[in-house]
Parts: sequence; structure tokens; C-alpha cells
Amino acid sequence: MLDGNHTRDALLGGLVQLEQPRKGQRASADAVMLAAAVPARPGQQVLELGCGSGVGMLCLAARVPTAKVDGVELQPDLVALCARNIAANRMEERLRVAAGDIRRRVSGIAPNSYDHVFANPPYFDSQRHRASPHAGRAAARSEMEDADLDHWIAAMLRHARPGGGLTLIHKADRLPDLLAALSPKAGAIRVIPLWSKPGQPAKRVILRAIKGSKAPLIFDPGVLLHRPDGSYFPEVDAVLRQGAAFPA
Repeated sequence: MLDGNHTRDALLGGLVQLEQPRKGQRASADAVMLAAAVPARPGQQVLELGCGSGVGMLCLAARVPTAKVDGVELQPDLVALCARNIAANRMEERLRVAAGDIRRRVSGIAPNSYDHVFANPPYFDSQRHRASPHAGRAAARSEMEDADLDHWIAAMLRHARPGGGLTLIHKADRLPDLLAALSPKAGAIRVIPLWSKPGQPAKRVILRAIKGSKAPLIFDPGVLLHRPDGSYFPEVDAVLRQGAAFPA
């Protein structure tokens, strides 16, 4: 039974049912777009690092039939919540969540074994930004001193199979850090800027890369999210409301 600390919400036009904290880190458009940007195919093995309540895992699994998705989450309350969400969406045969720290070996999560690894690492450097007063939101949005962006990229590389794909979303101003962390262990890096409105700088980027590739970087034209009136363009709305693949 739902308690007063949680809400029950629908994502992708009702394809995904989600119980999530009433306060703290909640489902975001970033998480949904990230899941839509993972180029997974039916039957492939996918891993999400820092899966939280399961937003990304569930959205990807709803879009890609028979894909098997594992998630790793540090916070015990979110591990339990994610497990409930997997069961509520009747995806226990394809999805599972493990409690663990991305910096260490996690039981049941084998290195070098996933076709795709994706993550939405904390956006803010705790040395330069004030953390949220809410512990759950702070853990999701602010890097820990001993778990910075380099640790997240290293964990993604560690778990992807040779030739496997990496997909992540982050702040555009962290692009130099992202590229430095990926090189030289990944290539074919594709940078996809997300333009909020015409004439405005991109605040977010989606990155795709291939473990072990030597192919050069591609800077994509990017995706414009909003019309001047603030509404989403149809192809973006299809991602958020209908579970479509990301249009880039």
C-alpha cells in the first residue's frame, strides 16, 4: 500500500507505472530521454548504473522487447523501491536490481559482459556547488568526494563488453571532463547537444561511445527540445509520452 512519503505516477503515457519519493529525487525528462537514447536491440543485455527507483530501466524495457536490464543502486531505500516498481510493471523476468557501489565489484553484476551500459551521473561537483538539503536528492545530484565523474565512467567501461556501447547524459559544461574520462578506452564518441529553445546554449548533452573503438569523435547537430511557446517538438513529445526512441 502506498504511504504518505511516496506517489504513484505514470510515465510514457501509462506504459510505465512508477512509485517514487514524494520529496527528493523524482523522475525527470533527462532520465526518460537517456533511456530512449540507448541503442539497445531486443534480447541484448543492458546495465544501468545508479538506477534509483528504476525510471531508466523501466522506460528502456518498455521500448525494447526482450531486452534484459540490470540496475545497480547504492541507496537501500531506492533499491527496495526499484524492486517494487519492477514487480508492479510485471518485468521480473527481464529486470533486476542489485544493491552496490559503482566503485566496487557488485555481486551478480559481471564485468565485461553488457552490450550497453548507461548512466545519469550526478551533475554537480560538490566542491563547487551547494548540495541539496534532502539527502536522497543530494546523493543523486552531487558527486561524492570519492565517487566523481571519473569513477562513473570507469565503472561504465568496466562493465561493458569489448565493443559494447556506453550512453550517458550530463551537463554541457562538463563535456571536457567527460571526454577526458572516456579517452583513450572508448571511441566513436558521439556528442548530442540538447538545445532547450532556439537561440539558447545547450545545457545538456547525451554522449554515446563504444568501448575499445578508435573511431573519431562526431559532434552531432543535436536535438531542439522546445518550441518558442515552451511546448515540446512532436518527436521529443513522442519520446516522453509514447516511449519512442530518441530522435538522434
